[in-house]
Amino acid sequence: MREIVLDTETTGFDPESGDRIVEIGAVELWNHVTTGETYHVYINPERSMPEEAFGVHGIGPDLLESPRPPEKGEVTLRDKPVFAKVGQGFRDFIKDSKLVIHNASFDMKFLNAELKWMGLPLIPMDQALDTLAIARKRFPGSPASLDALCRRFNIDNSNRTLHGALLDSEILAEVYLELIGGRQPDFGLSTAASSSAGGSEEWRPTARPNALASRITEDERAAHDAFVEKLGENALWTRA
Repeated sequence: MREIVLDTETTGFDPESGDRIVEIGAVELWNHVTTGETYHVYINPERSMPEEAFGVHGIGPDLLESPRPPEKGEVTLRDKPVFAKVGQGFRDFIKDSKLVIHNASFDMKFLNAELKWMGLPLIPMDQALDTLAIARKRFPGSPASLDALCRRFNIDNSNRTLHGALLDSEILAEVYLELIGGRQPDFGLSTAASSSAGGSEEWRPTARPNALASRITEDERAAHDAFVEKLGENALWTRA
């Protein structure tokens, strides 16, 4: 079962009022295990970023008249692609997989607005799984922000000084696995759901780029060969 844990950063709260997506980050899960495949892109919103967003998203004031220049570590958006250049690639990455999103209605509203402006197919709302709703159902009356859930599950989010989309999606992946019962809740024993939850293609692990070094010493190898020789020609290790 393929799932995509996803987060976006935006210029504001309403795409219909001119706000745009400035960053998308996504992490791939397969049977509730991260595969190492990610999607991350910064996007030129073709409009100014509000002053209060600087530093929060790690994005510098390059599209807005500002009293200060971008600080070290801040990303500038002027030279980044517009959504029309990355929308199809994003669609190709998510395919029809389930999207795991914290406060899904917000991100889906922006994603579908951008896709609509491009003339691409929209993402059905039932393709999204809202971890905020899951958290509120499991812990009614308790804080359900991503930071609050990290504290509840003892997940280290000390690197979350900036609300970057890729980092937030990586943290959300850990939170999501805890919300549904811990890492690998089905221990990979259930495969029936893989064709019904999106991403029905068969996944296979890739080969290691470099083979692991042998842990057997030459003395150990020689001792083993000598032991097998004593067992005679019918020993298991000597059979073809």
